[in-house]
Amino acid sequence: MKNLDAIIFDLGGVILNIDYNLTRQAFEKSGITNFHEMYSQAAADDLFENLETGNVSEEDFYKQFNKRTQIALDKNEIQINWNAMLLSFREKSLEFLESIKSKYKLYLLSNTNHIHLDAFNKIYHTASRIKPFEEFFDKVYYSCEIGLRKPNSDIYEFVLKENDLEAAKTLFIDDSVQNIDAAKDVGLQTILLKPGMYIEDLDL
Repeated sequence: MKNLDAIIFDLGGVILNIDYNLTRQAFEKSGITNFHEMYSQAAADDLFENLETGNVSEEDFYKQFNKRTQIALDKNEIQINWNAMLLSFREKSLEFLESIKSKYKLYLLSNTNHIHLDAFNKIYHTASRIKPFEEFFDKVYYSCEIGLRKPNSDIYEFVLKENDLEAAKTLFIDDSVQNIDAAKDVGLQTILLKPGMYIEDLDL
């Protein structure tokens, strides 16, 4: 990477291991056969977009989810199924973040929701930790807290402006093509982290 001042990292598939199929399979076992049409790595319908931008509360999400699917699942079952995709943190990736923090400004930019936010914080703290997860970064941005969502260009512009970053000197790392393409459009340097790739193996 040339003339690099800052790096913006995605979370799921980059620092946190996830498997969208586990959530799909969990909902299918609950009788919802079209969940993949509602939510996937590539796209989300308006209910999930609203969840990830904080425009629907958890309680309203559960109610609307049951209304749309026409299957009456209790709150706990929906939550367990929805969190099934969240696996474990990549320990070597966390160590790598610590090792490069003196070289670059580091940021986290994640499409997430408060249900997942609570869940992956619990996963993080199942191990003995020296510091909170957020302290690996100069600042963290969760879509549900800032009301913006990838791949819309305004979320990248928001992070750049708030931190006085120059797009051409900022690297964005994500595992979703649509998010990478959008980042390129606002002038960011980008790396698409494909399956089997890890940030600690990158030449940064």
